[in-house]
Amino acid sequence: MELWYTEKQTERFGITAKIKQTLHTEQTDFQKLDMIETEEFGKMLVLDGMVMTTEIDEFVYHEMVAHVPLFTHPNPKNVLVVGGGDGGVIREVLKHPSVEKATLVEIDGKVIEYSKKYLPTIAGALDDARVDVQVDDGFMHIAKSENEYDVIMVDSTEPVGPAVKLFEKGFYEGISRALKEDGIFVAQTDNPWFQKKLISKVYSDVKEIFPLTRLYTANIPTYPSGLWTFTIGSKKHDPLEVEESRFHEIETKYYTKELHKACFALPKFVADLLK
Repeated sequence: MELWYTEKQTERFGITAKIKQTLHTEQTDFQKLDMIETEEFGKMLVLDGMVMTTEIDEFVYHEMVAHVPLFTHPNPKNVLVVGGGDGGVIREVLKHPSVEKATLVEIDGKVIEYSKKYLPTIAGALDDARVDVQVDDGFMHIAKSENEYDVIMVDSTEPVGPAVKLFEKGFYEGISRALKEDGIFVAQTDNPWFQKKLISKVYSDVKEIFPLTRLYTANIPTYPSGLWTFTIGSKKHDPLEVEESRFHEIETKYYTKELHKACFALPKFVADLLK
């Protein structure tokens, strides 16, 4: 008998993957957590029926969340990741030698626990001495922070359940206060095929708060539609004006210094969402 996992990305569309085995399933205090092993994409973390990360394509998302803002900021020392309990963004953050401290605030400790157990190539850096792992509400952490971080990365689920408030204007205002005077933040902002209104709203909200707001994209095959967006808000530094000398060699599979600027070149239907 064959077993298949299907994520319904809309009421009329989804993706499906053949399963080798179910490794763990649990209803946590916040969401339904499943860790499954698939034929095509290896081990896969699923939260509330949505693919969060897989062994095969995880590098795209994690590299693009981390390296675009970190190469844009001239000297990122203190970095915050909100969400991201699988540890992938933290792993990429630590590739930057200027980073002295990376704080991870994940609301669901079970995501951290089972990512460490089943996804060690993604979560392994969570035990690094520079990392401060806090099982806490990222929204409240931001609300209590002021002039503290150089770069903040919001690695949230899609806007359902506990993540809904991470897409609100008040949250972005809190991020602005939590950042230093030349700080930068980035958030994943879903896909332009099924979440047009969300992208337009987030971009508009961020633009009202940050002097510099830009949208960029990446190709992630296991995320809805395969085309994913990220919104970056900066108080001072423009990701399209990074000096060549800023780029140092790091090990990546997707991100390159050429792609750093190219990813901001948007298809017209995506650019139209920002008008």
